[in-house]
Order: sequence, then structure tokens, then C-alpha cells
Amino acid sequence: MDAKELLKKVRKIEIKTKGLSKHIFSGEYHSAFKGRGMSFSEVRNYHYGDDVRNIDWNVTARYNEPFIKIFEEERELTVMLLVDVSKSSIFGTVNQMKNALITEICAVLAFSAINNNDKVGVIFFSSKIELFIPPKKGKKHILRIIRELLDLEPEEQGTNLGEALRYFNNVSKKRSIAFVLSDFIVPEKDYEDPLRIAAKRHDITGIHIYDQAEKELPKVGLIRAKDPETGNSIWIDTSSKRERQRYSQFFQDNFDFFKTTFNKSGIDTVSLETNQSYVTELIKFFKKRH
Repeated sequence: MDAKELLKKVRKIEIKTKGLSKHIFSGEYHSAFKGRGMSFSEVRNYHYGDDVRNIDWNVTARYNEPFIKIFEEERELTVMLLVDVSKSSIFGTVNQMKNALITEICAVLAFSAINNNDKVGVIFFSSKIELFIPPKKGKKHILRIIRELLDLEPEEQGTNLGEALRYFNNVSKKRSIAFVLSDFIVPEKDYEDPLRIAAKRHDITGIHIYDQAEKELPKVGLIRAKDPETGNSIWIDTSSKRERQRYSQFFQDNFDFFKTTFNKSGIDTVSLETNQSYVTELIKFFKKRH
């Protein structure tokens, strides 16, 4: 993509998603994620009705009268986007490709974050870490993220979510709000342990992106299908009920593993289809977290 075309696309994404972030998502984002981190502010004398769990026993012992710790909401958060850029994300049959939807959602989340004065960072992953953009604030930083979302050419084709989560655990020492955006078609299902470790320290959300044609194979006769991550091609007889069921089962198995694994670690998930409005689903999801 040449520079002029890229700039035009960045501007288009900015106009659409910035408006959504400002008028729709910012309030929901704030309610869903603010207040989950609390930092120590000061101590004061204990008053009747105060929570005894907040008594500062060291200060109480020193002055021989009860004092409690006062906490305040952490006003600044770090938002990390873990973005699947493997070849399977370049697929779509109706309105848009999966990677185009991922780009829009990332832009909305990023603008929502900077509207709340939070930092945003990104880990782009395939079967390896393709690019890490450390968390920063500001519109210029967000536009750089959007440029990379639109223009990044991954060196590897496959997907290794376990590697991405291990990398995230290593680079993100401070508690952060993290979104994992992927179709979760993951050959190596070895991400359970790094996900559990990450969930203990961070507030994570799994965002599952899929296309209807991945869920259900249309009945159109004999077709040649190519696996974008391995490059292998096979002929599929879509008029065969057994073939269609096997195809649907593959999608369901991946989806079930994703849901079960994330739920076991206490992580919220949301599924978004390429031919439906993500706005309604995300607002519903954020409201559920209030």
C-alpha cells in the first residue's frame, strides 16, 4: 500500500472510530474498566462504620488509636491490545474481512482509552511476535497504531497465542487492561498456562472474530479450499451433509476451547461476526461489566 493510499485509509478509520469512541464508547469504557485499580492515598482516624479491613495496624499501634487506609481510584490505566495478524485473519465473505473488523475495534478501543487519559500499547502476533508498540498516550501514537494495523505484513503465516501471552507477561509488569483479538483458530492449543498467569495480574477480555462462512459451509457443490496458514489445498464436496457437519464441527471445537479456556481463568469473552454491527455487541458487553 503506497503512502497516499495508507494515509487516506488511516483518516477514514480515524473519522469513523474516533466519533464512535467519543459519543458511544467512552462512557461505557470508563464504567467498565475504571475503578478496578485502587492505589493507597492516605490514612485518617477510624470512624464508626468504616470497613475494619482497611485499618492500618502499624499506624494504629504507633499512636494507640485506630487509623484506616484511604484508597483512591487509579486514574491512569494501561491498555494493551494483543492482535492476531496471522493469515487466517485475512478472510471474509460478506461485509468485510476479519482483519478489517479487528482494525476498527482496536481503533475504537484505543481512542476510548486516550479519551480517558490512558496509555495504549500493541502486541502484533502470528506464530511469532511480529511487532511490539510500547504503551503511550496521545493521538499521534494512536494514528501510528492504526497505520500498523492497516499496513503490517507479517513474516509468519501461523498463529501462536501461547507465545503472544508469554511475551505479554514479560513486558507488562504493571497491571493493565488487555484485549486479545483473534479468530482463535489456533493449531497449538498451548495457551492455557500463560493465559492463567496473565489473568492473575491483568484485566483481560477475549474478543473472538469470525465469519459466518467459517461456522457453516454453504451448499455450492465441489469447491477447492486453501488453508491460509499452511498453504495446503483440498477439494470439499459441499453437497455432502457429512462434509458440512465436519466443517462446522471444526469451528465449534475451536470456539469451545477458546470459551472454556478463557472462562476457566475468569476472563470475559465476546464474539463478533464480520457481517453484524460490533457497536451493539460491544456496548452490551461493556454494560454487563459495570
